[in-house]
Amino acid sequence: IDTLPDNMTHLVEDSRNYYTQRSFGPDDRRAGAFWVDMDDLQHGQVRMHGLLSNTHKQAARVALSFPFPFYGHYLKQITIATGGFIFMGDVTHRMLTATQYVAPLMANFDPSSAKESTVQYLDNGEVFVVQWERVRLHGRDSEGEFTFQAALYRSGTITFSYRDIPLSVEQIISGQHPVKAGLSDAFMVVKPSSKTGDARQRTIYEYHRVQIDTAKITNNCAFEFTALPSCLQHNSCVLCLSANQTLGCKWCHVLQSLQDQQSVVNSCLITSHHHLLTIFGPCAMLSNSRREVGYSKEHKPVR
Repeated sequence: IDTLPDNMTHLVEDSRNYYTQRSFGPDDRRAGAFWVDMDDLQHGQVRMHGLLSNTHKQAARVALSFPFPFYGHYLKQITIATGGFIFMGDVTHRMLTATQYVAPLMANFDPSSAKESTVQYLDNGEVFVVQWERVRLHGRDSEGEFTFQAALYRSGTITFSYRDIPLSVEQIISGQHPVKAGLSDAFMVVKPSSKTGDARQRTIYEYHRVQIDTAKITNNCAFEFTALPSCLQHNSCVLCLSANQTLGCKWCHVLQSLQDQQSVVNSCLITSHHHLLTIFGPCAMLSNSRREVGYSKEHKPVR
């Protein structure tokens, strides 16, 4: 695959088996099929977000009309940011660019710098599309307008499409805003703070990231991320352990579910391989005995 020309299709299966990634160069006719024409009414009603289209470094929460599976977790809301990405976390904070994102091109875009710049989205029940149209880099208006999309499909597939990329991504300065493209997910651990009795300390752990080779982001190219089977789709102990050989799934009796990350704090921990570290006994005869598995090396707090 590495020897193929840049304008050909590339197939990459990530090492943790969450997504299969394909890239389509500008000379691949299939690249154009991923672009959603926002002017075509058959795709659904397009909404221009007034706040995001007229501000800088701003994000807004939007409800989805369908549950979208992201890393196996079903989301009902997402957060669109002016900086070329979608934040997928439940809890918003000041570090949205750090992790838990779907980012076709995260950069310091400023839609407020030109009236032609807009952030639009549509939701037709099968796909949710966000389009950053004619957006410019903050303080660098003369370097051109960027237009690109991210699409979230009900099936869990994610696509990135790029129409206008006037500047090589490597030339975008990341001093005031991170520059990256791809997917990322994390989980949050909440602990009581040592300072006051009521305060809580939140630590975010990123457990997986899919990165795009930004050198391949050009006019008329596209990327497709196909979701692979996940441990979290199994909602019973028997189903979970039956998938153990292929997915490395583990079951936590305390939760009785693989989907509630927030309650993991007081019972089971999460790992990038199978999401649940603490394993209780066999399904039919659960006991107090348990086996503790150490943290993966990839578990690093997001600072």
